[in-house]
Amino acid sequence: MIGLFLGDTDFSEIVLSKIKKLNKKYFIIDFSKKNKFQKDKNSFRISIGKFGTIINLIKQKKCKKVLFAGKILKPNFSSLRLDLKGIYYMPSVIRAAKIGDAAIIKSIIKILNNEGIKVISSIFFNPELSLRRGNYSKFKPNKLDIISIKKGKAYFNKTKSLDHVQAIVVKDGKILAKEGREGTKKMLSELKKNSDGILIKLPKKKQDLRMDLPTVGLQTFKDIKKYGLRGVVLQSKKNIFLDKIKCIKFANKNKIFINII
Repeated sequence: MIGLFLGDTDFSEIVLSKIKKLNKKYFIIDFSKKNKFQKDKNSFRISIGKFGTIINLIKQKKCKKVLFAGKILKPNFSSLRLDLKGIYYMPSVIRAAKIGDAAIIKSIIKILNNEGIKVISSIFFNPELSLRRGNYSKFKPNKLDIISIKKGKAYFNKTKSLDHVQAIVVKDGKILAKEGREGTKKMLSELKKNSDGILIKLPKKKQDLRMDLPTVGLQTFKDIKKYGLRGVVLQSKKNIFLDKIKCIKFANKNKIFINII
């Protein structure tokens, strides 16, 4: 039995589809904004503040492993309804929220671990979604691009694991933009068109990769084209690459390189 904490984005649906294909027993705790999994008979809608209810359900199902997939929005803490365990654990989550989204994730993992529940990687059942080292389109980085990639690697190696930045845009070794809490799309929308930079999405040093891997999909590539970027860089086996065939086809058509380092 596997417990699925599912949020928004297509990734959560891809994970669920694979679980079903593998005939795994599962149940869902639906954290999506509009209760998108309500038609699934194994789905439960529980407030994130009701830790006791969530943990009791996991234990009733004799489940020892859970995974998180999809975007789970930070709750409005002032309006959350709490049960007894929620009252006990929520102060640590609120303290974490002041640091950033990654800190919230880390605090939830710690709570589940305290209850004897193991959190596994979001791509545990979908390893095919993570690309290995190599170039995946017809185009490759040039010498200036390689300098920019080294700059990006150095930046993420120095970035604290709880920092919210997961993406930057670099051109000629200079950082043009850094991702805020609003995400990659918002960062790209603030670029000048034809910026000619590179989108670099790498995990931070000591980042917990079970719940928050850098992710790209077809919309990412459409935005790359829209703002005139040259390519995208991800780290081998530490990425989620959605719609792989469509993305590579789009990249080839629009002269975008895909470099997995």
